[in-house]
Amino acid sequence: MTFHFHNTLLLYILYRMDKKRTDYISWEEYFMSIAQLSALRSKDPNTQVGACIVNSERRIIGIGYNGFPIGCSDDDLPWGREGDFLDTKYPYVCHAEMNAITNSANKQDLGGATIYVSLFPCNECAKLIVQVGIKKVVYLSDQYHDLPVFQAARRIFEMAGVSSSQLSPSRNKIELRLNLES
Repeated sequence: MTFHFHNTLLLYILYRMDKKRTDYISWEEYFMSIAQLSALRSKDPNTQVGACIVNSERRIIGIGYNGFPIGCSDDDLPWGREGDFLDTKYPYVCHAEMNAITNSANKQDLGGATIYVSLFPCNECAKLIVQVGIKKVVYLSDQYHDLPVFQAARRIFEMAGVSSSQLSPSRNKIELRLNLES
């Protein structure tokens, strides 16, 4: 009886290993996760934003996160949000969308692409998105919806035929293991 039980259990385990997993993440969750992982590179103490650009063949063609321009020290420029304009981060930070676009290896691939981004884009990023031909924006958060720069971004997208949608992921978190030995 014990032999039969173990034999049956072994056959069940082998059977389960012959079938594909069903708990894998969707394409949208995958690309948004890449954007969120990129956001972890941001040094901004207040807002970490990531972006991932994907072509029509589901290939990643650009990623980026918010930070200062190349060659500008993260220690010498301000990270504050209040005070005199030049004493805040705002005139210096490159947004994740800008960095993903400029990091793109082949600018021609941007036409018709989709950008996955942590936060709904501002008006300046909306202009860049439209100018390079990206046709779809998928975002996680729209926390600044009522601010004029985000209202302007919506107007720009609508006029230029760029669709936008908020991602409603099927899970709240995805865990990554960096040490496969443990």
